[in-house]
Amino acid sequence: MARLGWPGGAVRRLLAVGAVAAVAAAGAPLPGSATAEPVVTAPAALVDPFIGTANQADDFPGADLPFGMVQWSPDTPSRPDGGGYAYGDSAVTGFSLTHLSGPGCPAAGDVPVLPTVGPVDAGATVGFSHTGESAAPGAYTVALANGVTTELTATRRSGMARFTFPATTAANLLFKLSGSADGDSGTRFTVVSPTEVSGQVTSGGFCHADNSYTVYFDMVFDHPFSAGGGLPGAARTDPRQSAAQDGYLTFDTTRGQAVQAKVGVSYVSAANAAANRAAENPGWDLDAVRRAARQAWDAELGRIRISGGTPAQRTVFYTALYHSLLHPNVISDGDGRYPGFDGAVHTVDPGHQAAYANYSGWDVYRSQAQLEALVDPRAAGDTAQSMVDDYRQTGRFPKWSENNGETHVMVGDPADSLLADYQAFGARRFDRAEALADMVAEASAGNDNRPGLDYLERLGYLPSDGRYGCCNFYGAASTTLEYDTADFAVSAMAGALGDTAHQAAFADRARDWRNLFNPGSGFVQPRDADGGWTSGFTPTSGRNFVEGDSWQYTAMVPFDLHGLAAAMGGDAALASFLDTDLSSFTGAGGRTDLRNEPSLDIPWEYDYVGEPYRTQRAVRAVQDQIWTDGPSGLAGNDDLGEMSSWYVWSALGMYPETPGTDDLALGSPLFRRAEISLPSGGTLTVTGGGAADDAPYVRSASWNGEPWNQARAPAEAVRGGGALDFELGTSADPGWAADPSAAPPSYPGGARGSAGALSRRVR
Repeated sequence: MARLGWPGGAVRRLLAVGAVAAVAAAGAPLPGSATAEPVVTAPAALVDPFIGTANQADDFPGADLPFGMVQWSPDTPSRPDGGGYAYGDSAVTGFSLTHLSGPGCPAAGDVPVLPTVGPVDAGATVGFSHTGESAAPGAYTVALANGVTTELTATRRSGMARFTFPATTAANLLFKLSGSADGDSGTRFTVVSPTEVSGQVTSGGFCHADNSYTVYFDMVFDHPFSAGGGLPGAARTDPRQSAAQDGYLTFDTTRGQAVQAKVGVSYVSAANAAANRAAENPGWDLDAVRRAARQAWDAELGRIRISGGTPAQRTVFYTALYHSLLHPNVISDGDGRYPGFDGAVHTVDPGHQAAYANYSGWDVYRSQAQLEALVDPRAAGDTAQSMVDDYRQTGRFPKWSENNGETHVMVGDPADSLLADYQAFGARRFDRAEALADMVAEASAGNDNRPGLDYLERLGYLPSDGRYGCCNFYGAASTTLEYDTADFAVSAMAGALGDTAHQAAFADRARDWRNLFNPGSGFVQPRDADGGWTSGFTPTSGRNFVEGDSWQYTAMVPFDLHGLAAAMGGDAALASFLDTDLSSFTGAGGRTDLRNEPSLDIPWEYDYVGEPYRTQRAVRAVQDQIWTDGPSGLAGNDDLGEMSSWYVWSALGMYPETPGTDDLALGSPLFRRAEISLPSGGTLTVTGGGAADDAPYVRSASWNGEPWNQARAPAEAVRGGGALDFELGTSADPGWAADPSAAPPSYPGGARGSAGALSRRVR
């Protein structure tokens, strides 16, 4: 894998840890030591948070904890969506307390704070150079051009900073409260005492939706400021936004240049923000907080321990895992209170640690939710319970929510897949019976999350010329497929809980994709309400599709790929389709675009037609072409960790192709060894004998010492664990796992209206 060089890269990644010490901490051999490759023991040392800060991935490099409420990170003038930081910029506009990883629209960026020197200028920006910048999990540092060094770290609900100013009587902190990424409809800045300020901002409007939220903060300092107060807010361009107030503080640093600050955050009240800060960080030891953050990340990332690979590959892997575990986010305070989707304040359910928010549903149901459940079943279970609570409050699940507000961005009903994914991969500490009942209800009557549901019942598809009304409906052909996947997830959840009636009924309705498959063209096509094919169709047109075209969506039947192959005319026909579709990985000619979600399943589908060696080849090519260890090493919006999670699964040699199940299609492992701690308490060990970048092909495999000639992981792999061992080579073995019986399962359902049997697996 090619390494992109950039100034100060080693400094940024290792954060002042000597290179030899960092390699030893990571578990690799020291120079002159034995050549054995122990597994990584300090994975946080391998993470480079600057990966994904260019090339429109829109990740952020600042300080945070796994699924934390606070992401204290720099914003730069071009302010990419959600992440706020562009590696190509050379100035900082502020260090804001909240961020999202590549959501696709401006979001978060609340309460930017900027250190300046001299006269107070509310519109100030400050230059910086990457040579004076470093980042690691839970820590960020930059030497600004105005002589101020800024160090940031975080706890779950608070942040801590050390601003080291020049010796001056005009050391300022600007609070650009009106500077949230989507603007602010109101702000408040209050001087509580000579060492404390508090305030709030109200923002929202994600992707032009009408959602809103209010975030509160309380910040204290280790010595008093000499002046402070309000400033006029930024100019307003959005008629929804009223006058707002910014703030500033001035310190005298002639006798002590370092000003330390601690800030608590809450979505309930400023008093709760102060309580969060006091509970999680009672002292003034920034180095200790930074160490604790690193330890928290080592524990989280250490649920998957690898050995082998190149240094660049290990960095890409652990950075992808890191990015996969940033969202969703804790929204409840230390006392358990949180703002509900109904606008009222609620308390976390007994037996749960926190309530969660920020669901990029259309994105993360594909592979991030499964990884979250596998790595952190406690957080995933709390996330699932939070979704059930959201349904209690509003009568619908979150779809694409920002904090405690629904935006209805994107299509489908992804909550069904998310909940079934969590259940399938071991996160079961939530009210699953209530979840299933709510899933069935939401899928059975028209509602804001499923506009057009009546068409499914009458026609078996969503017509291009239908009338849908509410809630951002578009892309009728794509949305039909998304509803089918959601229905299959309801069926899978019902089957897991022993509800055979709903298992059969929703498996049957999931077959509706067949109503849009045109045998004459070999593609999924949009149809009109009268049953005719919508005119003007070409497979490269995005009309009636969502962020894609029919080349990318025809293959999106992840629960019944055997059925898709049969509809096309057999396995050879689907293989030929895949050959053409995978002639590009970046959307050239309308083909597969692995920079966006609709294409993520496609490389794995050779497994289903007796040609797994082609999956092995395609996945490795994608890894090499799209993923690198530089700032541009992630292509396309990270979408709250979804794109990063794809890489993690692929590097482990497997992928959760079928939402709602724990089925794993196999590729080949990138590393010589991976040990995965499972929710059950067991361990899944995956080894790759002969693993190398140019050796993606499986020559043989075994499961617990017995030959394994299947293109799917054993059913017990992510349940109780075991040893899945591969022997890899540089040349393909077309015979390995090529028999039709070796393919991963497909779930055909039954005829509409019958009692079809989801439990009967084929292929």
